[in-house]
Amino acid sequence: MVIGMPEGYRSGTIITIFSTASASGKTLVSTNMAAGLMLEGYRVCLIDFDLQFGDVCNYLHLEPKHTLADAQRAAEENQTDFSVREFLQEYRYEKYSFSVLPAPQKIEDAYNISTDAMHFILDQLCFEFDYILIDTATAFSELNLMAMDMSNLVLFLGIMDFIPTIKNMKIGYDTMRSIGYDANKIRMVLNRSDSKTYIDMKDVEQLLQQPFYHVLSNDFMAAKQSIRDGIPLLCISTHTQLAEELVNMLGRLTNQAVSAEADEDGLFSWMGKIFK
Repeated sequence: MVIGMPEGYRSGTIITIFSTASASGKTLVSTNMAAGLMLEGYRVCLIDFDLQFGDVCNYLHLEPKHTLADAQRAAEENQTDFSVREFLQEYRYEKYSFSVLPAPQKIEDAYNISTDAMHFILDQLCFEFDYILIDTATAFSELNLMAMDMSNLVLFLGIMDFIPTIKNMKIGYDTMRSIGYDANKIRMVLNRSDSKTYIDMKDVEQLLQQPFYHVLSNDFMAAKQSIRDGIPLLCISTHTQLAEELVNMLGRLTNQAVSAEADEDGLFSWMGKIFK
């Protein structure tokens, strides 16, 4: 069944978090972006498009009642009365919350996810939320390409652990440019930048012919504790370099300056108090 597109003005901003490397930190970055935007007061939905090995719910200690597969079945059965909110899981931290649309829990459901249905669901989410974040699998799949096409920004996460990883990063970046994505749509972010390696960041930037938009440091202990507790780093009131770098990245992406002068309930005033 081909699902039609809803009519009307689409206001939500879609950001896809993608990488050509396994264990690049996509889910850690995705969950913290969602938390940071939530704390700033935005309506946020995080979608797990890693259909077979999605970890968003594991990172946030959520027990999904519904998944992408359930949402797809409902949309195909009755598009007119379909409400995507019925299939969202809420992550709550104190008085704040953001929504999660989990990956399928069964392998057979993962193989039956329809790109048309996900396009329809993304359009629905754009009427409901200010930001829709998409955590993807490591592949140029039909689903990921659709998500990138619909996205306002693609956050391309890279790491510099081995030469093959850098080769794949180069192939991935060149592929996105060959598809026709503007350089301003692709934001190259280097994760775990201070990991011990003999590869220099400047050499990688020269190979890519593109400087990294933002650089995130390696903080294994803070990340491990965050995942163990099910609480994103940006919700924890402790100073860590990685948390500060994530806040600064969000400030650049949303054109917001990190400032203690912002509204009392905003992320950047809240984080400003931590980092002052």
